[in-house]
Amino acid sequence: MEKLAIALVGVLIIMTTGCGKSGGVGGTAGDATPTTVATNAEFTKNLNLADQQDFEDAKRGFIAKPTGKLVQADGTVLKDFDVYSFLDGKAAETVNPSLWRHAQLNANIGLYKVMDGVYQLRGFDMANMSLIEGKTGWIVVDPLTARESSKAALEFARKHLGNKPVSAIILTHAHVDHYGGILGITTPEEVAQRKIPIIAPEGFMEEATSENVMVGVGMGRRSMYQLGKNLPRSVIGNVDTGLGKDLVYGTVGILPPNALITKPTQPMQVDGVDFVFHNVPNAECPAELSFNIPALKLYDGAENMVHTMHNLLPVRGAKVRDSLRWASYMEEAIAQTEGVEVFIASHNWPVWGNSNIKKMFAMHRDVYKYTHDQTVRLINAGYTPYEISDMIKLPKSLEGYFGARGYYGDLRHNVRAVYQFYLGHYDGNPANLNKLPPQESAKRYLELIGGVGKAVAAAQTAYDKGEYRWAAELLNQAVFGDPSSKAAKELLAKTYDQLGYQSEAATWRNSYLTAAMELRQGPPSQGLDKSYWVEALVHTPMERFLEAMAGGLDGPAAEGKDLKVNLVLTDTKESYVLWIENAVLHFKSAPTDSSANATLTLTKPIFVKMIAGTAGVKDTLMSDDLKIGGSKIDLVRFFSLLEKAPGTFAIVTK
Repeated sequence: MEKLAIALVGVLIIMTTGCGKSGGVGGTAGDATPTTVATNAEFTKNLNLADQQDFEDAKRGFIAKPTGKLVQADGTVLKDFDVYSFLDGKAAETVNPSLWRHAQLNANIGLYKVMDGVYQLRGFDMANMSLIEGKTGWIVVDPLTARESSKAALEFARKHLGNKPVSAIILTHAHVDHYGGILGITTPEEVAQRKIPIIAPEGFMEEATSENVMVGVGMGRRSMYQLGKNLPRSVIGNVDTGLGKDLVYGTVGILPPNALITKPTQPMQVDGVDFVFHNVPNAECPAELSFNIPALKLYDGAENMVHTMHNLLPVRGAKVRDSLRWASYMEEAIAQTEGVEVFIASHNWPVWGNSNIKKMFAMHRDVYKYTHDQTVRLINAGYTPYEISDMIKLPKSLEGYFGARGYYGDLRHNVRAVYQFYLGHYDGNPANLNKLPPQESAKRYLELIGGVGKAVAAAQTAYDKGEYRWAAELLNQAVFGDPSSKAAKELLAKTYDQLGYQSEAATWRNSYLTAAMELRQGPPSQGLDKSYWVEALVHTPMERFLEAMAGGLDGPAAEGKDLKVNLVLTDTKESYVLWIENAVLHFKSAPTDSSANATLTLTKPIFVKMIAGTAGVKDTLMSDDLKIGGSKIDLVRFFSLLEKAPGTFAIVTK
């Protein structure tokens, strides 16, 4: 029994430690080259960087700023409120001046009064927490990413505004930076006892849990690039995320909503305040809402509307977003904001004045519509995604509007997303139907070129000319074709430095600079720690876990295997039968099958801890809540076919 339990825990755990750092070339990021300095100067010559309206809006209503650090019990620093102080003053040569301006605006961290009865906490996390004064307490909108940041934000607000209780919670959409901190402001017991409304859009729980379980390991690894998680906060590292300052990687939780917005427009009184909610799914998020408070002339645009062009396909990966639907929501919002004088959102800073609000909506509407329509036009003319993304430029009327520039999304990336939305990744050229894998292709290119030395020499010539895109393409072949070449890695790292320094999109900058860091140091030794997700995973439907388990089955190893296992959860009274057939893992909700090879009986929290990699001896060997029946050997054989993904895979080196 003891040996079996140890083996079982070992095969169930999705590891959070991994391969260690290796293959790096050492060194640190360098200075901006003359080409980069000139490119950045040219980039903003037609932008009115002297316009101070956004700075006035971002600072308006300032009450207080937090200082110091947000630290976990084990000493881990989750948030340093002073780390972006280097953004004061003139743009560094290693940062695109337009991104520098945007990063300065997002660096206005603290508690702000938007208007009487409405406050925002900005910079405690990547997103904003908004507080609306109800009849009996605070209506909290979007309780941030983590228990720690959410708790700190609410405590800071209470310190300056009074110790009012939480009277309602609004979760605008199903991305973790807007719900993960809910257990920092309330508890399940308090919600039940005080009957606190938790309001969310229809489909919230399904979307909030599905993405993080099915491809959470791969997406989490890629998010390190998008958000620049491991980069230094400096002029040669992370300066922003585009939506706000850095994300807090703390303890994530979730509570099921008890009031859903299901209609396109749905009035609801919340703690004495009359809201008009708007259901806006399948644009920025599959489940999302916005709302008006007519008495306050206030509109909250959630994340469909923020001070940046958003992404139609995130760098971290996700389901492609519908740009045409997004544009239609902006048109609807123009009508919904008739008479509105104050606009707030889940990120960035507010806007005051009806004409300014309507202009912002119209600009965003037309950015997404123009991107869509021009991509469709060029698709029908026979152009391929990378051709189209180099061809489309926004008209001057849109290009000059800071609020819709590409700080989080990027026009080129969005164009390719529209192409993928309609036609998929294949560009129609049969040469791309069955391409060689990157490493195999790279080896053959190097052979044709005459070896890695000649490839690096050619790339050095391109680098010296400031042709960084071409240099990166050449060097990517060199690194994949000969991973032992330190010269190729170092020059590619230097190339990525310059591409990052030139990027207006924070997501592109973070991706380039993270790639450069990993070329020098190797991939991370540890993936995202799933122990922080246990509180959220407990509320995830079992079907999502079982789907993910099927996605982790080693198909070749499972070929010819005929195994069946009963999975019984004693606390939730759920019972599933899992079986392997044709090297595919199937499951169904059903009573235990007497023909099964084995039966695993346990509680859902133990199961979740196993999945998260946090189950220890006390949870398994010493627990009365885990029992094994039938063939213990077959049970181990079954679970040993599930791959353990550490989330530390290499991206720019192989």
